[in-house]
Amino acid sequence: MPSKSVVVGSSVGLHARPAALISEAASELGSEVTINGVDASSSLLIMTLGAGHGDTVEVAGDDQDAVDKIAALVEQDLDA
Repeated sequence: MPSKSVVVGSSVGLHARPAALISEAASELGSEVTINGVDASSSLLIMTLGAGHGDTVEVAGDDQDAVDKIAALVEQDLDA
């Protein structure tokens, strides 16, 4: 299973807006992707991680391209 460690780039961490954008993108991939073991297509589950700005999280999934796409979103400041 492909995985990638990434640093959370959003200044508010993986909170409401970033979690919503990530989950929306994950839902459209057609492949299961997780962040620290939780379903990346669920904004609520992403928020329960409590990951803050600068924290390292593990993005994993069945497809390397899907993992890379979600990892790239996690690294961006999506709350800007």
